[in-house]
Amino acid sequence: MRKITVEVPAGDLQAAQDYTGAGVTETVRAALAKLRSDLAQKKALELQGKVKFSMTWQEMKYDRE
Repeated sequence: MRKITVEVPAGDLQAAQDYTGAGVTETVRAALAKLRSDLAQKKALELQGKVKFSMTWQEMKYDRE
């Protein structure tokens, strides 16, 4: 963990807290997690058409046995 001090527009923070229903720390953590998720999704989309699978998603869905 890292402790940080950051200045943010009060209206933006309030809107984010209204959305999450959480306090400042939890809201900032949720926002950072969302950014990390967005980045991972972007990287995954960049692989579209570059990765070949030997099975379809339908076959993979039932390959748990």
